[in-house]
Amino acid sequence: MFAAVLSLGTMTAFAQEEETVVEEVTTEVTEVVEAQDEYAEVAVEEVPAAIAEALEAAHPGATISKAYLSEEAGYKLEVAKEDGETAELYADAEGNWIEK
Repeated sequence: MFAAVLSLGTMTAFAQEEETVVEEVTTEVTEVVEAQDEYAEVAVEEVPAAIAEALEAAHPGATISKAYLSEEAGYKLEVAKEDGETAELYADAEGNWIEK
């Protein structure tokens, strides 16, 4: 009986250590994502014409709902398509699409 109580206590101790490790990893991943997403919202009217033209060519009838600009002059666009779907697209100021 003593051995059963001792082994139960040992399993509980290991389970607590694993939970702590998972919490630490989750916190680090969240911080990295926030650091990469440094865009400031801009008015849709401030989006360069080249991007609007590229959007019309690639997604006819789609409209820009929100636009964001990064420090590196890259644009993140929240787009509403004609079929009701939404998309998040990235482009440079010349209207070239950027893969994220």
